[in-house]
Amino acid sequence: MTTQDLGASIPTRANWAEEAVVAHAGAEHLTREEQVLERIKRARARKPRVKEPRITLAHGAGGKATHNLINAIFLEAFRNPELEQLADAAVLSLGDTRLAFTTDSYVVSPLFFPGGDIGELAVNGTVNDLAMAGARPLSLSAGFILEEGFPTEDLRRIVASMASAAQRAGVHIVTGDTKVVQRGKGDGCYINTAGVGLLERPVSLSPAAARPGDAVVVSGPIGDHGITVMLARGELDIEADVRSDTAPLHELTAALLTAAPNTRMLRDATRGGVATILNEVAVASQVAVVVDENAVPVRDEVRGASELLGIDPLYVACEGRLVAFIPAEQVDAALAALHAHELGAGAAVIGRVGDDPPGLVLLRTGFGGTRIVDMLVGDPLPRIC
Repeated sequence: MTTQDLGASIPTRANWAEEAVVAHAGAEHLTREEQVLERIKRARARKPRVKEPRITLAHGAGGKATHNLINAIFLEAFRNPELEQLADAAVLSLGDTRLAFTTDSYVVSPLFFPGGDIGELAVNGTVNDLAMAGARPLSLSAGFILEEGFPTEDLRRIVASMASAAQRAGVHIVTGDTKVVQRGKGDGCYINTAGVGLLERPVSLSPAAARPGDAVVVSGPIGDHGITVMLARGELDIEADVRSDTAPLHELTAALLTAAPNTRMLRDATRGGVATILNEVAVASQVAVVVDENAVPVRDEVRGASELLGIDPLYVACEGRLVAFIPAEQVDAALAALHAHELGAGAAVIGRVGDDPPGLVLLRTGFGGTRIVDMLVGDPLPRIC
């Protein structure tokens, strides 16, 4: 799809949604629409707080509860300029050198699934967080929390997978830690990682940098990882030929930033899926993000399984897909660079940034209607990363 094609299919302004309401239902319904938008605006303006007396699984799902937990407790306590960016990796300056630093924990169940395992996931996920800051990954740490009774051969298999993934990504695991907890006090194996990367180009990527007219790009079909893990548990009587998309994205990111050096923002679509990223950008930049449902790449197997499970692929985690906000004048070059790489062969423009209504994500559905795509609420999906 070219920039011209995009402009013809998705308006720069998002107020076509309100105009459609007026055309089909009259001015009275427009007033109701305005009331809804005002209520959303007021709700988002409130100071984040955690209402629950105890932590729930929803607090780890990547949606609203997670964001409230981070903002109301962690950010409130640890506030500093680097943390306030709430990026996948912090960018730190040491003289003239700029480094990216990140950490993550992995608790996937099952530990082994089609296309990968927890070890490969831990390496690729950390590499990708560094890549989303525009950095070249250098070194990782690996901390293991093992449950008493965990099979030694499974640990060997996980470690071998990590070593292979690290070699593929061109990074070294240079430090680590091991703890063993009592039987029943863990879930077999948890892995915590941290990573350091080097920023070699003068990029400044931020969810607050999106501007009206920017294109929204995904690097390939979404939802593969989340659906794969859910089906691998064997709890659902559904068969589908799907595999996790876990992969290191640093080379793809480097090619993208070379072709489109003014890229505004990069994120890998993990917990909360693409929908969460789009909402984060819409709120941080105070823009409207307008998405065409028919333009979002989803494999038939993933779409079918999602429909049977009653979930929206936009909320399902990926582990080898990125979302990029790119100025319109550079989107064609960006797509060419993505399509030239095996991990970006399915890249597509899925929408455009508008200026109204600010802070919202709107989806033009395949049936010609329009709906708001909010951030994930609750914990509708089992943990998958």
